[in-house]
Amino acid sequence: MKRWGRNGWMGLLVGLGAGLAAEAKDWPQWGGNDPGRNMYAEAAGLPDRFDPGRFKPGTDDIDMATTRNVKWAVKLGSQSYGNATVSGGKVFVGTNNENPRDPRHEGDRSILLALEEGTGRFLWQLVVPKLAAGQVSDWELLGLLSSPTVEGNRIYVVTSRCEVMCLDTEGMANGNDGPFRDEGQYVAGPGASRIEPGPTDADIIWVYDMRDELGVFPHNASNCSVLIVGDRVYACTSNGSDWTHGNVPAPFSPSLIALDKRTGELRGEDDAGIGLRLFHGQWSSPSAGKVDGRWLIFFGAGDGWCYALDAEPVAEGGSGRLRKVWWYDCNPPEYRVRDGQPAAYPSPEGPSEVNATPVFYRNRVYVAIGQDPEHGEGVGRLACIDATGSGDVTGTATVWSYHGIQRSLSTVSIDPATGLLFVADFSGFVHCLDAETGAARWQHDMKAHVWGSTLVADGKVYVGDEDGDFVVLDAKGEKVVRSEANLGAPIYSTPVAANGALYVSTQSHLYAIAAEIGPGKGL
Repeated sequence: MKRWGRNGWMGLLVGLGAGLAAEAKDWPQWGGNDPGRNMYAEAAGLPDRFDPGRFKPGTDDIDMATTRNVKWAVKLGSQSYGNATVSGGKVFVGTNNENPRDPRHEGDRSILLALEEGTGRFLWQLVVPKLAAGQVSDWELLGLLSSPTVEGNRIYVVTSRCEVMCLDTEGMANGNDGPFRDEGQYVAGPGASRIEPGPTDADIIWVYDMRDELGVFPHNASNCSVLIVGDRVYACTSNGSDWTHGNVPAPFSPSLIALDKRTGELRGEDDAGIGLRLFHGQWSSPSAGKVDGRWLIFFGAGDGWCYALDAEPVAEGGSGRLRKVWWYDCNPPEYRVRDGQPAAYPSPEGPSEVNATPVFYRNRVYVAIGQDPEHGEGVGRLACIDATGSGDVTGTATVWSYHGIQRSLSTVSIDPATGLLFVADFSGFVHCLDAETGAARWQHDMKAHVWGSTLVADGKVYVGDEDGDFVVLDAKGEKVVRSEANLGAPIYSTPVAANGALYVSTQSHLYAIAAEIGPGKGL
């Protein structure tokens, strides 16, 4: 098992696309065009197989003459865990700086790349210096983990420095916009000599530093894929434990916040008190849905509970509060208590936090529990929760519960056409269930750990694993494996589909895959 450190993880999530018959639709955020974060894409004509090709001798470059159904392939860094976003003719993806594109930016940095959608051509990059706190808050060589959110000409992303940042989609090529004017000092790092920004550097609009402003202590990595509802940006703060793995330095700091998307000003923070009950860290991203005419924010927390909070902050003490509407313990009682005593964490038989993103779909929330992959495999659970309740709904809101899943990092995919739900677990099994009843239909053994999520599109299920295998299955009630390809490096991300192309990132490369592409075209 290839790992990035003793307590590292973060694989969350990347993409699939189509040929000439495909619908043109961007994938502007984690979850595509759905604030409920269902890993489903409306598309047609997507390829069900491809050949990633071979490397040119002595290089890390893909020999395109050896590929099939590959539009382009771009070398990233050496560790790439985040998921691609596709919007406005550009692809945005996080990685590290082990394949530097600018000699002025050397050493261990987190990188957000902006690429041309049609060709993969490099446009610009955000360079993020590492935190001085070291691996306890910003693991070495890890790279940028957040899947960016794009709205209009603005990108919103959480950096490895535990900042929520707003960027111009065009970078510095069209000038320095917005109130933030010191990009040169930012990319150099605190105390270092300023680097004059150029046309291939990012244009920062505003930065909200969650460590400085909220006192949060990110554990190993900050990775949230932010959510926009109205004029607000919602983000997980990544507040967690310190190097002892038992002490939470900032137990009263918030776990979820809302910022003004135009200015970056704090508009609200959760009132759930999650920091007092944290197991380890927090790496989930929020989702949203309208229930009984009111927008709710759904958040899977580091205490193993799923929370629904009112999206509208209530003024209190100079800032706003995101009020809890309901809360649900995703761990069954037997995971929390054994033989009359609290079960040990991270015991394989004990409780887990929520690392997946809760999916809101037809007035229900679907969410699985799991842990940092460094903790290994263990018992899991997938819950389907009635989203219309209030208060502690643990005993009343379970529509169905599935214990056939192991610990999972994965967000579910629900196909509206069939009502089938697909989800992977860390042990490497892909599960197909009836989303309405929870009835299990089939399992597929990937035979390797799965860190990312499934994507459902065009009647197919796409998923990758830690061995670099990428599998395409039928999104039907009977298991049919259409194809399998090995990409030569671990896949810790999730495929995404946009505008006729499938985007799949490995640790080292990003592939744009489309039907009838390549020397031999379709296979």
